[in-house]
Amino acid sequence: MGMTDVLIVGAGPTGLVLACDLARRGVAVRIVDRSPAPPRTSRAKGPNPRSLEILDDLGVAEEVLAAGSAPLPMLKYRDRLPVAEADPWADAAPSPDAPYDRGWLIAQWRLEGILRDRLAGYGVHVEPGREVVGLTQGRNEGNEGDEDGGGHVDVAYADGQADRSRYVVGCDGAHSSVRKLLGIGFEGTTDEDQVMVCGDVDLTEGVLDRTLWHQWFDEDGAVMLCPIPGTRTGWWFQAGPERDGRGRPLAPTADGFRRLLAHHTALPGRALTRAELLSTYRVNVRMADRFRAGRVLLAGDAAHVHAIAGGLGMNTGIQDAFNLGWKLGLVLAGHADAKLLDTYEEERLPVAARTLDLTSERLRATLEAIRRPGGGLDTAITPDTTGLGIGYRWSSLAAGDRAPEAGKPGPGAGDRAPDAPCADATTGSRTRLHRVFAGPRTTVLGFGPGSAAVLRGAADAYGDAGVRICRVYAAHEDRAGAEPGAVVDDAGHAAAAYGTEASGRTGTGTVVVVRPDHHVGVVAPADDARSVREYLRRLHGTGRSAERAPGMVDAVR
Repeated sequence: MGMTDVLIVGAGPTGLVLACDLARRGVAVRIVDRSPAPPRTSRAKGPNPRSLEILDDLGVAEEVLAAGSAPLPMLKYRDRLPVAEADPWADAAPSPDAPYDRGWLIAQWRLEGILRDRLAGYGVHVEPGREVVGLTQGRNEGNEGDEDGGGHVDVAYADGQADRSRYVVGCDGAHSSVRKLLGIGFEGTTDEDQVMVCGDVDLTEGVLDRTLWHQWFDEDGAVMLCPIPGTRTGWWFQAGPERDGRGRPLAPTADGFRRLLAHHTALPGRALTRAELLSTYRVNVRMADRFRAGRVLLAGDAAHVHAIAGGLGMNTGIQDAFNLGWKLGLVLAGHADAKLLDTYEEERLPVAARTLDLTSERLRATLEAIRRPGGGLDTAITPDTTGLGIGYRWSSLAAGDRAPEAGKPGPGAGDRAPDAPCADATTGSRTRLHRVFAGPRTTVLGFGPGSAAVLRGAADAYGDAGVRICRVYAAHEDRAGAEPGAVVDDAGHAAAAYGTEASGRTGTGTVVVVRPDHHVGVVAPADDARSVREYLRRLHGTGRSAERAPGMVDAVR
């Protein structure tokens, strides 16, 4: 039986992002899904700004933007008449440190198709119709302490076939087989009263303005219709369910959708010409007790589910995958100790817990708002839902000074590393820091002339082992002899974002280590080479031996 490095179970957005990230690292990855064909689900309405940054890193953001549309203003009705219009994004604008100022509308199946195409470019294809029914973790004798020496997972499928893999990641949704096979608890609540019926529908062309998200909220129910980008007549339909004589929700049907449409809106039921992908959504708020059991990990809905308000379900899963991919990559390459994988749960479990609280609060606020004419889903959208503020200051991977001093600009260890427009120091062409970070490597940024020695030491020790160095020159600095990959902060945006303006002209300078998932690992003055060296050693091992790289020793004494 051949050995795969990582077997991913579940080919939704979470599994596909993880597969793309691992495949570009040269990891031997396979991805299986129990569905016989890619499901055309329409659940998630699209990536938030932080997920767009991740999709950009994977090289697919432009395609996602082209296939979708900007989020639409919301037109709200009461008693069939329009009463208010709201655009939650009216005041949002791109900024130098965050070029994506709003999420994007795209059908989930379309996003999955783009990610499958990107994955195919690495020679990896989703294996459909493969249902996992057994997981057995094995270890070869004599390898107790060496996780990658002898450990593996044997996987059994419903059709009697079997696989062996070094690691397995369950990205197989709220009803995760992987989680159940591990016996991991999924504590929480399901609110049987909080029910919504959903589906993809076609409406007769021209009956509703496709530049708006229409929302009818009445005393006795609601209908919401949002146009599906890339279609002429397709809409996402969400509504309070029809109920039977005892008040129990009825299952969704096309005729039921027509009755709801006729009851709440001024449109006739026959304007709805087709309804498919019908589903009932119940408010589930649950979280796995743990995200890792030995060599098996959980991500996305398999690890946490929460209220739909704010659209954070798919986004939290994509961000789980981006946190996990580089850690698996470094452990499998033999650079990092397998204990690095414990930081996945350490970082993502608190984020999931906070997301459960945030979405439940947004749902409560939204249900409160729609009781009044003019209230609507805009209540669910807050700066918290962009994902840009999520960091890991509590993490053991946030080295040194976790929180910047009060009033000190710039990110602390664990925070998202800001973006900034700049120019390539050798060619002068426009670029941005997130472009510099893109791809599966750790980045060491050096601000100020004093950072040169630390950058040189990092390049000597790790230059061909997954670490890139980038000297950030201020506009006034002499850049003769700039190394390839250096950038010029010609408008000062990088210095402003990283809070280094003060040190640039006078002090020693600053060195910032940015993890492969765009989070800051360490911020150190340029004369603190030890902090940088110890951090890189933790992620990337010892690099080349000291004898072969005397420059590193000199630079960091």
